[in-house]
Amino acid sequence: MPKHAVIYARISQDRTGEGGGVTRQLADCRAEAQRRGWPVVAEFVDDDVSAYNGKTRPQYRAMLDAIRDRQADAVLVWHMDRLHRRPIELEEFADVCARAGVGDVVTLHGEFDLGSSDGLFVARLMGAVAANESDAKSRRTKRKQLELAQAGKPSGGGPRAYGYQADRVTLDEAEAAVIRDLASRLLAGEPLTSLTTWLQDSGVRTVMGKEWRTPTLRNLLKSPRIAGLREHQGQVIGKAVWPAIITEEEHSQILALLSDPSRRTNRTPRRYLLSGLCRCGRCGAKMVTGQSRNRRRYMCRSGPDFGGCGGTMISATVEELVVDAILYRLDTPELAAAIDGRHRADESSAALSESIAADAAKLEELAEMWAAGELTRPEWRAARQTLDARLIANRRRQVQQAGSTVIAGHMGNASALRAAWGSGDMPLGQQAAIVRALVDHVIIRPGTMGARSIDPSRVEIHWRL
Repeated sequence: MPKHAVIYARISQDRTGEGGGVTRQLADCRAEAQRRGWPVVAEFVDDDVSAYNGKTRPQYRAMLDAIRDRQADAVLVWHMDRLHRRPIELEEFADVCARAGVGDVVTLHGEFDLGSSDGLFVARLMGAVAANESDAKSRRTKRKQLELAQAGKPSGGGPRAYGYQADRVTLDEAEAAVIRDLASRLLAGEPLTSLTTWLQDSGVRTVMGKEWRTPTLRNLLKSPRIAGLREHQGQVIGKAVWPAIITEEEHSQILALLSDPSRRTNRTPRRYLLSGLCRCGRCGAKMVTGQSRNRRRYMCRSGPDFGGCGGTMISATVEELVVDAILYRLDTPELAAAIDGRHRADESSAALSESIAADAAKLEELAEMWAAGELTRPEWRAARQTLDARLIANRRRQVQQAGSTVIAGHMGNASALRAAWGSGDMPLGQQAAIVRALVDHVIIRPGTMGARSIDPSRVEIHWRL
């Protein structure tokens, strides 16, 4: 009586995506089933899935279920290492087959009777050899990856990085220009959500042709790669052979900015330009935003959740007054003098940059010493923690010192900024970043009941710069 067989095929890496290896395995197994006169009741294929790393193989598990259900009494596989490269899986497979009465496991390189002690012994030997081969291959691969990283070279596999061509070294100039624009706008204070919306509205896609999402954009801007740095296992270990898109200083500022725990990542879309900046002129409480009679307003709210007096309210058209004042101030010599004075007073800026560069160099040296075996892991970790703590603190200071960069390109050029602001092309997040670079807070004084327009004397702007 002919046996009913199932076929299992697997390939651990399919770089071309064509499934050629699996196709050949299936063809050979089908031919063997035909030669033996065994009808094939099911085929199970795990394509581009390793049998060594312990990850779930969906089709392998489905085959075990089919055996448990007694749908077959024989298994055909191209080679035993296609079934298992981990001894623990072989033992499970042998147990399932024994309980279901499946004794025949046929490969193109021999047969195994898992129901006999000799057959199981041979299968175990072959499984141990396959596991050792996989372990040796893993060690060689890891060593090769480290060598590439230490040389600053890219490693293969996976899609190309955004900003670089398929060789992973040559710049894609169009994408690099997008990255530079994104980095400068982020450092200028524009939120990631606003930048993501701009990418989507502009039709800019990822290397996989998908729409950008905020986490994807965050990872791109935090990546050492775009600063020309080589990362290995989450650590920067030196310079890369590919050209940088942004400077290392900009990379440090972005890391400090995006790692700041005070940044909220679950913000709702901004609707009010002066959110958090308005103060009640009567009690000094921070005013909240909301709608009253279907109009946007800034309000002093009373009650235990707000703590204000409840006596001040102003239409959100106050934003227009503040924007006009900002655009006027950008063209004044007083602002230029204020920024120049800040830069002159900040004599530690150069020293801070030098300290960051020195600590970054020490981290590279530390990584080289660990890779060369000159340091134990505890020694490396202790030194790394000290340098990391100092770098994080200094990078935060650097971001704070860079506060005036948001308006640097607009000083003396308020007419162009006014045109962009009025056209609707400038995202609200970018507008808010400019406002916050110049304005510390705005005092709103109580108004006259029934007034149809805002009295400018009610609005008192306290400048940051």
